[in-house]
Amino acid sequence: MTNSNKETIEALNILLADYHLHYQKLRNFHWNITGPHFFELHAKFEELYEDAKLKIDEIAERILTLRGNPVSNFSAYLNLSNIKEADSTLIDQKMVSEILEDHIALLKQLKKVTASAENAKDDGTLDITGTYIGEIEKTSWMLNAWNQRK
Repeated sequence: MTNSNKETIEALNILLADYHLHYQKLRNFHWNITGPHFFELHAKFEELYEDAKLKIDEIAERILTLRGNPVSNFSAYLNLSNIKEADSTLIDQKMVSEILEDHIALLKQLKKVTASAENAKDDGTLDITGTYIGEIEKTSWMLNAWNQRK
C-alpha cells in the first residue's frame, strides 16, 4: 500500500463510518415515522437506507481493492463518524432535516476522499465519489423541496 493509498483508505474508512451511522438513522426513521406523511416517508426512508446499504458495501470493497482493511465494528463507527445518532421521536420535518444535515456531512467527507484520490491518481475511487456526490445533491434537493411545504 502506498502512502497516497493510505490517506485515501483512511478517508474512505471515515466515509464508511458516516454511511453506517446514516444508514442506522434512516432505519430508525423508517421504523418510527408517524403522522399524516407516514406512507410517503416510510417508503422514502426505506429507499434511502437500501441505497446506503449498497454504498456501505461498495466503500468497504473499494478499501479492500486498495489493499486496506475496512473498519467493521460499531464502536469504531461511532468514534470515526461525522454523523451522530438521532432520537426516535422526532417529527417528520425534523427527520428530513436530520437527513439533510447528514448529507452535508457526507458531502464534506466525500470531498476529502476525492482530494486524497486525486492526489493518488486513483481513478476508481474518483469514479465512486463523483457518482455519490451527484446522487446526494439530487436527493438533498428533493428532500429540501419536500421540507419547504407549508
